[in-house]
Amino acid sequence: MTDEKFAEFVKIVHRLRKECPWDMEQTHDSIKEATLEETYEVLEAIDNKDYEELKIELGDLLLHVVFHSVIAEENKTFSLEEVIDSIQRKLIRRHPHVFGQTEVENSKEVTKNWEQIKLSEGRESVLEGVPKQLPSLQRAHRLQEKASKVGFDWQEKADVWKKVLEEIEEMHESEKAGNKDDLEKEVGDVFFSMVNYARFLGINPENALRRTNEKFISRFDYVQKKVKETGRLISDSNLEEMDKYWEESKKLS
Repeated sequence: MTDEKFAEFVKIVHRLRKECPWDMEQTHDSIKEATLEETYEVLEAIDNKDYEELKIELGDLLLHVVFHSVIAEENKTFSLEEVIDSIQRKLIRRHPHVFGQTEVENSKEVTKNWEQIKLSEGRESVLEGVPKQLPSLQRAHRLQEKASKVGFDWQEKADVWKKVLEEIEEMHESEKAGNKDDLEKEVGDVFFSMVNYARFLGINPENALRRTNEKFISRFDYVQKKVKETGRLISDSNLEEMDKYWEESKKLS
């Protein structure tokens, strides 16, 4: 892509801010949910391996990056040039094995150095930088990853699984005790330990659960379709019938 092409795109956004009533009214806050939605649409295109759609969604996401930057320029908080300059300097600073003299043997050393560099930049905790707005499974995964990079981690996968079983048992004990608040905490511990085990398996839990959600939707839609073919609503069916169609759906996916 030429510099002229990008400059033309930025000019279009500036013009929209001046001439379109809707665009003129927008603020960082008013479009932040749309920014998040565009990010998820990028993920959906990747999950579907729909690269034509991915091209479109990345364009939408790029629009939001430029749009936020243009708003910031108008507010005199920062410019698009400063956004680009900031990420360029960060990439160079955090890749001394590419732009400096540091030597690394593998990607694990790269990520370890990355966390050390971030601490040297003034962060007080290796856990800083994990957004609270992340889905909880993904946030747990990132928190565990960051702690792991400085050595705070289990040594053996078997021990992680033992912890999962221990947390499940504690959840059952809390259920028997009947304290809802304690039970909620224990359920959270079960999820957290399972996220940890997934990490040791090399599985991103957010991706895994997203796939399972889609699988459930597909199979349950099949159940609803089969019931509808009998001229009834799904609410008129019973568990035995629905389970029969559910098993059928599993053979199709």
